[in-house]
Amino acid sequence: MSKKVLIISSSLRAGSNSHMLAQSFCDGAKEAGHETELISLRDKQISFCRGCLACQRTQKCVIDDDAVALAEKMKSSDVMVFATPIYYYEMSGQLKTLLDRANPLYTTDYKFRDIYLIATATEDEDSTWERAASGLQGWIDCFPKARFVRAIFGGGVTDPGEIRDRAVMEKARALGKEI
Repeated sequence: MSKKVLIISSSLRAGSNSHMLAQSFCDGAKEAGHETELISLRDKQISFCRGCLACQRTQKCVIDDDAVALAEKMKSSDVMVFATPIYYYEMSGQLKTLLDRANPLYTTDYKFRDIYLIATATEDEDSTWERAASGLQGWIDCFPKARFVRAIFGGGVTDPGEIRDRAVMEKARALGKEI
């Protein structure tokens, strides 16, 4: 059964390793027959949440920026994949800001069920990505029908494109095919 897969890449750097890994996941999902969309936050305008909670009544944020359309795409996706570079052992600020701005989804009949994390970092210890996954899990816990499925981590990469020939690229493609 074909699924609608939304992949959000949060790196602001051109040719970033996390975006390349996200593209590989996307290619695998597309090969498996899923409808895929890979969106980069690189050129998006996403303001911080004001905490007004108007969205809990209206299901729409009062701030008119790119986060509104992104939340709508998130709402209608079966599978979501969040790709992030690891900054100080945590997800990127721009991804965290987007998750905060997805607050209008909390009171809706959202479609998403399966959530994946793609992370890259200069550090290559197995635990490097765990705090990012913990932060994402906190967001997922607010959506009872959703679940964290799996993470793909590419460590030991610093320069843009450095991940290109690493084995983790094929692992990401294979995971995309499995969904």
